Amino acid sequence: MAWADTPPVVPPRPPTAPVPPVARAWPVGVRPPVLRGWEPPATVYGPGHRGVDLAAPAGAPVRAVAPGRVLFAGRVAGRGVVSVALRGTDLRTTYEPVRASVRKGQEVGAGAVVGVVEPTGSHCGTRTCVHWGLLRGDAYLNPLSVLPPWLLGGGPSRLLPVLS
Repeated sequence: MAWADTPPVVPPRPPTAPVPPVARAWPVGVRPPVLRGWEPPATVYGPGHRGVDLAAPAGAPVRAVAPGRVLFAGRVAGRGVVSVALRGTDLRTTYEPVRASVRKGQEVGAGAVVGVVEPTGSHCGTRTCVHWGLLRGDAYLNPLSVLPPWLLGGGPSRLLPVLS
């Protein structure tokens, strides 16, 4: 076998690095109800839920969770999809079904409107929702992991002084 005929050596994939909490906003509303959570598949093509479904009315603004660059804004399988590469990371988020108001290559800030929730194309049954996904390369991750604790709610109680 000649050197040119040898298959390329592919280095082993490193373990998944932790996801940094880079988000500064929810994609819709302020702490919207999660209609269906992250259910990682056991195999690449196995059953699961590769994101979270957030309750949102049709026409509601959909916002970038962190600063980044729009990788895709268009239609896939009849649904509007927006994908944003998060600045300073190897992560990208996806939002659907969304009627995009941004274009590929556009820079967006955290909280910038990238489109509005489409009235049809939702896989949430009778409710409208936004499916929010997070990827590193081809690997799907839990999108809630990019939210810092202060955006997830709860947090420690804080006592304030009583003024007389």
